[in-house]
Amino acid sequence: MQILAILQRDARLVDFLMEDISAYSDEQVGAAVRDVQEQSRQSISRYLSLEPVIDGVEGDYTKIAEGAARGSVKFVGNVPASGTAPGGLLRHKGWKAAKADLPTSAPSLILAPAEIEVE
Repeated sequence: MQILAILQRDARLVDFLMEDISAYSDEQVGAAVRDVQEQSRQSISRYLSLEPVIDGVEGDYTKIAEGAARGSVKFVGNVPASGTAPGGLLRHKGWKAAKADLPTSAPSLILAPAEIEVE
């Protein structure tokens, strides 16, 4: 909730995601996405250190490291009935937070307060 609130505050990400953009042209959407993406990236970088779960080349055969954290790898494709495999082609490196330095705040379900302009 806190990260989502930060992304709303800094990049208006929730506003963008909740808006019906079907009536806008690709050019209009592209222009909006550029700002939202840049501001979101800056906010994430300010509060989190992210790194790949597997630091490999996507498309290369990758073996699963012994002791890999449960849930850190999701097998896709022709997965054996056991649900695991010794390795396969890396399709997505995944992401994990190496460090989180979030501001202290009280728990809240409000991501962004409503704004009322007083005239």
